Amino acid sequence: MGTEERGGVELTNLDKPLFDGARATKRDLIDYLEVVGERLVRQLRDRPLSVIRIRPGQQPFMQKNLPKYTPEWVPRIKVWAESSHREVTYALCEDVRTLLWFGNQRAIEYHPTLLLADHAKGPTHLILDIDPPEGQPFDRAVLAAKLIRQALADDGLAGAVKTSGAKGLHIFVPLVEGLPIEDVAAATRAIAARAERLDPALATTAFIVEDRKGKVFLDSTRAGGATVVAAYSPRIRPGAPVSFPLSWSELEDVTPADFTIHTAPGLLGDRDPWADEMPAPQSLPADLLEEGHTIPIARVQAMHEGKRRARAARSKGDA
Repeated sequence: MGTEERGGVELTNLDKPLFDGARATKRDLIDYLEVVGERLVRQLRDRPLSVIRIRPGQQPFMQKNLPKYTPEWVPRIKVWAESSHREVTYALCEDVRTLLWFGNQRAIEYHPTLLLADHAKGPTHLILDIDPPEGQPFDRAVLAAKLIRQALADDGLAGAVKTSGAKGLHIFVPLVEGLPIEDVAAATRAIAARAERLDPALATTAFIVEDRKGKVFLDSTRAGGATVVAAYSPRIRPGAPVSFPLSWSELEDVTPADFTIHTAPGLLGDRDPWADEMPAPQSLPADLLEEGHTIPIARVQAMHEGKRRARAARSKGDA
């Protein structure tokens, strides 16, 4: 197959299929990463990075810890992982060269942390993930996103929206520096709850899937040390779609499948719509924080509820 060099990175096996159903080669991925280049790097810079890679014939896997063969010029940071009780060496994707190196490693998806490497600066965004049930039309997600937008506007806030690259949408609300993680998480829960109250027949904040009853899930759990797929990142989905920024007025006229590694460069041109559509950093209103701190953390609540249901099922079986 030979090798090729771009941006100071030696590239290999460029004409091999990217993954099953991608309708693209590794060359197509590298071409795309070159085109979006700095626009994608802006979403990754200064943030510990996890990527989802896919080797030929294997299942996708998430890589947090940099492999030992990583070139010395790739920036990195060591972070203590409380969940696994070990130190993880994350990449910091500070330039397009690093991005292309990841692309050559068949890193398809780019998931930066919500926190910068300097945790003292606090979360940079409040994020709502709009997740429609499998098989439902995209316009359901659009309607739910508008509920979030209304709930934000009712408290003087504004956000930018992008496709997730899968079936849903992400709404990002930029924040002033230094807000506590717990306050941002609380405000996220409050916005989701307020949006749900605007149309409880359409949207739900129920974390347990069977409790959603076919409604669009307003996921308010993207907070703290969580990651979210970056704007412009490709996804491992049929057709190789990408997470694509939109204006609010465009939402009703598109579907996530419109934006792929093949189509996105032409649609973008020289623009950076994620930067163009992003409001200025905002403070969180006191009423939002007050309400949010009264709402249980969804994952913790779901864990306790799952245990309760398991006990009830066992008791029923013993009866």
